[in-house]
Amino acid sequence: YMQELIMTTQFDPTPSVPTGKFPSAAFCVFSNRFLAVIVAIICVKIRHGAVFANNKAPLAAFTPCALSNTMSSWSQYASLKYVSFPVQTVFKSSKIIPVMLMGLALKGTKYPRSQYAEAVFITIGVAIFSMQSKTPKSDQNDNTDLIGLVFLLLYICFDSFTSQWQDRVYTKYGRSNVDPYQMMLGVNSSAIIITTAGLIVSGDVPIILEFLTRNPLALYYNIVTAITSASGQLCIFYTIKEFGPIAFTIIMTTRQMFSITISAIVFGHQISGRALIGAIIVFSVLFYQIQRKFNARKMKKQNQNGTAGN
Repeated sequence: YMQELIMTTQFDPTPSVPTGKFPSAAFCVFSNRFLAVIVAIICVKIRHGAVFANNKAPLAAFTPCALSNTMSSWSQYASLKYVSFPVQTVFKSSKIIPVMLMGLALKGTKYPRSQYAEAVFITIGVAIFSMQSKTPKSDQNDNTDLIGLVFLLLYICFDSFTSQWQDRVYTKYGRSNVDPYQMMLGVNSSAIIITTAGLIVSGDVPIILEFLTRNPLALYYNIVTAITSASGQLCIFYTIKEFGPIAFTIIMTTRQMFSITISAIVFGHQISGRALIGAIIVFSVLFYQIQRKFNARKMKKQNQNGTAGN
């Protein structure tokens, strides 16, 4: 919601930004990473007694996924200038295919045919929803739709690389030596360097300062987004640790449905009956995946108990 609010709100125009639209998706990424680093430093300090002294993985190990994470976030913000949030949210569900391809390329992971079939159905549902969704914007045309699609494709490709590289870091240096908070610190520390360099090289800094001075509400939106993003990362780590990945997946899938509903109501996005069918296909497959993983985990636990009993 906050991401869409930042990128679609009509602020007061400035000499450098006569359109009045927020000028820099890169600054949005920077503000999120800046607060995330502060939160990660506090968490690592409390948990390990030092910030970097106990880290087994060097900062360079996190740089590739920090770069991909930065680019995925930038693409996510930039896409909202061209497509609606509901389209973006459903489209993001199709990243299962690039995740599988990245897993195959980076780690040689092989997946059963059933998972490829699930990925195909999700992609079909996303395609239906994206093509049948309509927005009330009169100035939107096929070119803007295509640009938005390109940004979304960049997002899912970069995001897929991020998760697979993080898993590679855990595997290489040992999960006992790199906890989620150290991962959060390593990724966001590298990301801060990347985003700062990007803002300086692109020349966005004076434009942003001028815009935020004229529009303090935009700064407020960025601060709120950064706070929710950083706290969201902590909630993700806590949920996975205390309740497991299946419960986390259920929560995230449900959140996506609520996010689409809220966005449609607040921003007036029209979701046709055909688009709704596409969304139902996507979320049906996602909940089927959750049920399948739950059953597999339950079966594994029963087998372990049976072995221990013998």
